Amino acid sequence: MFKISISFLSAFLLTFGMNNNGGLLKKQEVTPTVVALPDYPAELQVTNFSGPELTPSPACLAVAPTGEVFVGVDKQGSLGKKPNLGSIVRLVDTDNDGNVDQHTTFAQVDNPRGIFVLGAQVFVLHAVFSPETGKATGMNLVVFDDRNGDGVADGPSKPLIENISNTAFIQQRGVDHATNGIRMGIDGWIYIAVGDFGFHNAVDRSGKKLTMLGGGIVRVRPDGTEMEIYSHGMRNIYDVAIDPYMNIFTRDNTNDGGGWNIRFSHQIQSAEYGYPVLFKHFTDEIIPALVDVGGGSGTGSLFMDEPTWPQKYNQVPMMADWGRNQLYIHRVTPDKASFTQKEEEFIRLPQITDVDVDGSGRMYLAAWNGASYVGNPSKGYVVRVVPQNWTYTAFPNLKKASVKKLAVMLASQSAVLRLHASQELLTRPAKQAAKAAWQVATNQKLSLASRVAGIFTYAQIAQANGIDNLVKLTQDASVREFAFRALADRKPFVGNVPLAPFLEGVKDPSERVQVAALVGLGRLEKQEAASALLQVAVPATFAAPGKDVEGPHATPNADIVPAHVAARSLVKLNAVDACLQAINSPNATLALWALRYMHTPEAANGLIKAYQQAKEPTLKNQILVTLARLYKQEAPYDASWWWSTRPDTHGPYYKAIEWEASPAIRTLLISEWQQASNKPFFTDLNSRLRLEIPEFGVETPVAVQEDNKVDLEKIRSKKGQVGAASIEDVMLAIAKIPGDAALGKTLFIQQGCVACHSLSKNEPMKGPFMGQIGSIMNREQIAESILKPNASISQGFSTVLITAKGNKSYTGFVTEESSSRVVLRDIAGQVYTIRKTDIMSRKEMETSMMPTGLANALSYDEFASLITFLSQQK
Repeated sequence: MFKISISFLSAFLLTFGMNNNGGLLKKQEVTPTVVALPDYPAELQVTNFSGPELTPSPACLAVAPTGEVFVGVDKQGSLGKKPNLGSIVRLVDTDNDGNVDQHTTFAQVDNPRGIFVLGAQVFVLHAVFSPETGKATGMNLVVFDDRNGDGVADGPSKPLIENISNTAFIQQRGVDHATNGIRMGIDGWIYIAVGDFGFHNAVDRSGKKLTMLGGGIVRVRPDGTEMEIYSHGMRNIYDVAIDPYMNIFTRDNTNDGGGWNIRFSHQIQSAEYGYPVLFKHFTDEIIPALVDVGGGSGTGSLFMDEPTWPQKYNQVPMMADWGRNQLYIHRVTPDKASFTQKEEEFIRLPQITDVDVDGSGRMYLAAWNGASYVGNPSKGYVVRVVPQNWTYTAFPNLKKASVKKLAVMLASQSAVLRLHASQELLTRPAKQAAKAAWQVATNQKLSLASRVAGIFTYAQIAQANGIDNLVKLTQDASVREFAFRALADRKPFVGNVPLAPFLEGVKDPSERVQVAALVGLGRLEKQEAASALLQVAVPATFAAPGKDVEGPHATPNADIVPAHVAARSLVKLNAVDACLQAINSPNATLALWALRYMHTPEAANGLIKAYQQAKEPTLKNQILVTLARLYKQEAPYDASWWWSTRPDTHGPYYKAIEWEASPAIRTLLISEWQQASNKPFFTDLNSRLRLEIPEFGVETPVAVQEDNKVDLEKIRSKKGQVGAASIEDVMLAIAKIPGDAALGKTLFIQQGCVACHSLSKNEPMKGPFMGQIGSIMNREQIAESILKPNASISQGFSTVLITAKGNKSYTGFVTEESSSRVVLRDIAGQVYTIRKTDIMSRKEMETSMMPTGLANALSYDEFASLITFLSQQK
């Protein structure tokens, strides 16, 4: 049940206001706003921090370690396409009482989607629009400076990465599947959550270009160099949670046409997660998610590691879910090189978008609270969360701290303090700072988290000069994993890293150490590592799903991780010769797994030769399947298309094309088919891999979607289109269809809306009154309330469950209440009068009584007409 209070921010006077230039003013009156506080555990205190007067439609936020809150305001939401509707608002609680005392507009940016604060620098990920055309020109990661500390950026931003999303589809759809949250790890990299728009020719400060089809994680150094892909195969992740040991967690959804099911994943460097072409029918090739928890929409995330928090809610990933109005905790338990998990509801907040914590343990949550897909200037807020009995402790002034003192902070129990002390050490004289960090890294009396912070800090300071020391640290079993990670972390320095320690690491009894060494072998780019990679055992769980069977894409499989990573490293090395030589060895399975992705003439010709020489039937079959997989390849991505919100998930490629070795492979396949007694095998191969070889025949028609261009005129009158499309697609469609109000009135009656909603004050009041809805909500907001009735339940119209004497129960809206009775109306329109003396229990439900899917059978035309009719009720 929501707790209702009046925010001090809104109800009283602000200590400071803001002038038109973003500067600070003295006290300013603000219109009082009543904000619904969330459900939360009794061990916590949750208070309103800012309302829509300052932070409407908050898409993201970040907190400086010293407590300043930076909120990314996006008044055009995720589907808007107009410029000049976004900003970064800086909020300051000067006396630490939980109320905003100062606020400034830090910078004007469009579509802010990620923020990170580091000293006087504020990193922001946002869309960029052309002043001349008013259209989006891309999405950039930039950095602002505020050297004088006045809360306003000193000048224009500096781009670190440009064009890190698909410009064409930002122009068409807004940023709903674009690039999202950013967070820094203790290794000093900025990790970027990339949605499945992907990007083409993103460019970093060094001029390096990168292209990625689909979603995943990209990382870059804080100076905008060394941009690289960390992991791949996600749909639309919004953020990353990073623990002290560089374990990364994401909350994503699948949207494969069967629902928007949430997948919580452990992100492993170099790994493939498969969306959309592998995660259903080629699950042997992916790292599966740790769990599928059903429908939802993941947004911001945080790994909480602060000593001021109760242990019950500490050292855990916290994952926001906008679709479920909930901040979740995932209890992760180590399982070899990965984890298992258990999800728990934690804090309920309507349309929660982001979460972050400062160095004193103040956590802040942002919520759209009904701001709609196209934003709303009167919706959205930020709350502050602290443990009961929490007391403020000032964050130390890092600039004034000595190197010795910074080393002590590096060993702190606070992840925030460790990170910022680490980054401050990088600014100090290298010799002195490296020595201090090394002492932390090698001090076996310190916690593992502290030593890990010391290792990565030392590696960043010493760079190539630290290789010898880090090699020595690979002999320390307690930190061996992190020594390997640090040694192979930076591509500019790996040329001098010796191979031998990594070859030993592959044999380590710890799977975590094994995986760190296997990833490192791929990053060292030394061909002689291939033989060691090929020694990795492939577990029995490496098995392709049966024909037309959806594989276990959300079942933890820690056993597959070492072999998966070894295969990815073999591909990075392009170890064609070593893999071909291993075909007639006990390592054939892993070799053929890696060869699936090596689209080179050498690989194809070598496999053809190996097939002709092989005698054992099972091996011949494996080689033939590998050749069939190589027959086509994914078309080079040029950003001219996107696979839409409901892509073809058959796989193994989305936009398959033939390449130079295809004719030779085809000749062999057809020759073997002609001689085969088991011709259905080739038919199955044709269907599974979509070879499109007519001679083989197919059992199911090939249905490859070339692009996601939709002819709205052709489908606007199609019945059931609303239910068949994603909510985002419906919202985009009705924005282009004016609708017929007369038809909408008829549909209002036919769809049963009149059972719970009145249009005239002369009618009996039922559910939320619709006679003035057009003066309260715009078309987009009305549409969203119908498509997602649980997202923003109207004040006073939550569903109530009453249990009464006589073993009776009633569910519905309370339409009248007095000291002696309650009048309730249920979904069928039946009215019940219940004496209060008969009520045994009364509970407000978290879901709306209005059923989800009420408009699913409608066409776009019909739904637009219904919305138009309702929008005219004023």
